[in-house]
Amino acid sequence: MLGGKPLIAHTIDAARESGVFDRLILSTDDELAAQVARARGCDVPFMRPESLAADDTPHLPVLQHALTWLRDHEQYTPDWVMILLPTSPLRQPFHIREAIDLAVASGADSVVSVDELPPHYNPMRVVTVDDDGWARLLVGGQPVKRRPGRRQDMPKAWVLNGAVYLFRTAVLFDPIEPSLYGDKVAAYRMSPPYGLNIDDPEDWTIVERALNGAPAR
Repeated sequence: MLGGKPLIAHTIDAARESGVFDRLILSTDDELAAQVARARGCDVPFMRPESLAADDTPHLPVLQHALTWLRDHEQYTPDWVMILLPTSPLRQPFHIREAIDLAVASGADSVVSVDELPPHYNPMRVVTVDDDGWARLLVGGQPVKRRPGRRQDMPKAWVLNGAVYLFRTAVLFDPIEPSLYGDKVAAYRMSPPYGLNIDDPEDWTIVERALNGAPAR
């Protein structure tokens, strides 16, 4: 329970309120999650196989399974698919709509949501440390003395936050290199804290506070 309702409900409600989807479908192996989803108007036409429900299962085979099942059992083959992870509960309906607008306007194969990295986490300042304890810059392997001294001298850097993955269905089944991305990936920039992904108890506390003040539009 987060903010008075199940964690997954925040994502389902935002998706429904966005008004852009033909269908909302949950892929899960958990019957309780399926019950919550159905109660909020989300389809659960199949249960995910145990082989695709491990902690380290990647997204690609899960989506391939879901779309193959829908094609074979319901003759349903959407042109586009969006992944909305329940661990991003601050994502708002307008983020979903704007990501789709970006996909249409850009002609991208996919759209991913990103957060700007704080300057002190910029890759231009990150070092690798070898087995002997010597540090070199991660980018380019240059000596640390080549590190930019001023924040203003560094290019901005962005990181995928996991809140939105939107892609053409065809890229999942590309005969040469299937992926969630394709070749043309558009970045949908989100401002904090909307893209926050819950990874630990501290994140949960931050999200609980933010839920009281995150505006929707």
